Amino acid sequence: MILFPAIDLKDGQCVRLRKGEMDQATVFNDSPADQASAFALAGCQWIHVVDLNGAFAGRPVNAPAVEAILAAVDLPVQLGGGIRDLAAIDLWLDKGVRRVILGTVALRDPQLVREACQRHPGRIAVGIDARGGMVAVEGWAETSAVSALDLALRFEDAGVAAIVHTDIDRDGLLAGPNLDATAALAERLTTPVIVSGGVASLDDLRAIRARAAAGLEGVISGRALYDGRIDLAEALAVLAD
Repeated sequence: MILFPAIDLKDGQCVRLRKGEMDQATVFNDSPADQASAFALAGCQWIHVVDLNGAFAGRPVNAPAVEAILAAVDLPVQLGGGIRDLAAIDLWLDKGVRRVILGTVALRDPQLVREACQRHPGRIAVGIDARGGMVAVEGWAETSAVSALDLALRFEDAGVAAIVHTDIDRDGLLAGPNLDATAALAERLTTPVIVSGGVASLDDLRAIRARAAAGLEGVISGRALYDGRIDLAEALAVLAD
């Protein structure tokens, strides 16, 4: 199972939010590239990057920081936040991003997701951010009337590489992931699912690893890695076991 260490970008810095609130950001590193290099040196296999400003603006905002990350490491990078048209998808994949994550546009324009999957097989993921089980978009500022499961099922035959399922109510709070909800989602899909939001301990990672058979590909962790609640080397060992 893959550990995806998270680099969330706000104003060019590496931060973590609480429940997606931009005014509750904690800066953990002024240099996202240095942070990416540290993750690479620790043995991570992937890096998960989110352009938080871009998610709200509807267009890429932290491009220089993303480009610096790509230049600093050879690891595959998955990127989300503000990617809402084919031009942006093509741009980032051409620049070296391994996989782009489409969130708001997956709800607003599902045909775009299908077209992107056809153009870039294996390199398109869908980010489903849920609040109370319902999909939230526009940087989590709006909650829709569509359930996470209903949205995920729309792309079962599209060729999506993975579903990134984030429970907003757990994100950044270190309260543990909503594993039951994510595993239940994964069990209904053939598309692999990545757990996101609330991971706080090695025990959380062990619980996720134990549910891998449900269709869980990996887990994203941010704040718990940054504040030392989870030792990165131990986390990698737990998920590799």
